[in-house]
Amino acid sequence: MRNSTSRHSPAESITAAIIERLEAGTRPWVQPWTGASVSRPLRACGTPYRGINVLWLWMAAEAAGHSSPFWMTYRQSQLLGGQVRKSERGTIAIFYRTYQPRETGQDDEPDGERARRVLKSFTVFNACQIDGLPERFFPEPRPLPPATERDSALESFFSAIPARTRHWGAEAYYSPVVDQVTMPEPGLFRDLDHYRATLAHELSHWTGHESRLARKLGARFGSEAYAMEELVAELSSAMLGAELGLPVDHLDHHASYLAPWLKVLKADSRAILTVAAKAEEAASLLLRLGRGGAVARDAVHVPLEEAEPIAA
Repeated sequence: MRNSTSRHSPAESITAAIIERLEAGTRPWVQPWTGASVSRPLRACGTPYRGINVLWLWMAAEAAGHSSPFWMTYRQSQLLGGQVRKSERGTIAIFYRTYQPRETGQDDEPDGERARRVLKSFTVFNACQIDGLPERFFPEPRPLPPATERDSALESFFSAIPARTRHWGAEAYYSPVVDQVTMPEPGLFRDLDHYRATLAHELSHWTGHESRLARKLGARFGSEAYAMEELVAELSSAMLGAELGLPVDHLDHHASYLAPWLKVLKADSRAILTVAAKAEEAASLLLRLGRGGAVARDAVHVPLEEAEPIAA
């Protein structure tokens, strides 16, 4: 992975690293789920990172061989009694800061256009780069619960999502015209986990229906919108995989989307931020529905480009 301290903007650095992985034939969101029970990158307080920071910190952890899911600022490590080792280099995380007129000096802007959102970055370190932290920042991999208990929990999760689903044929797909997910019978998959992982992917598409998140990518990506919707579903199912302990190496058709993905990412360094935010919305909606919530856009809305608050 390219050094995050380059002269490029945060968006350019992240996009360049993802392009590098894709051109090498690797999907950087395909990760082994190890460590804590929730394998998203975590802040020092235990809150998961969101959007593009999830993918970016996964990539950084894999490149450096970090096993802890926890990331924190230098100051946070000191407040926790730790010390970043001198030889270690930090990794950027991003957030948006909104400036008001008195901060920008643009008091003459029309109403509704005064606030200005600017992409910012801050530096974080993985717990594995820090000496003296409490043991809780180095969680041991937890064994899976008994198969019957786990199967029951996952069955309940997916059954709670009110998607119209049919089992037919040998292809998995979502049809927005009839608002329906089609899945092959579970017995046609390698195992139940791969069936569920594929279902998570198709349900991620389902979230984009106009009655739910009303995901419209055409205005941003034009003729490449279909391929970018596929990328949203891939990232969303990867986030769900991290939460539910499901594999994300089940899709073998991603090569057909590789060229349009690369075309868009090379032309627009902020495209991946938009896609990651949309994937976060999709995964958040499915997680809430699977855990007994209701469909409500406002409860899962993430601004089009990741609005990660700076770590204090």
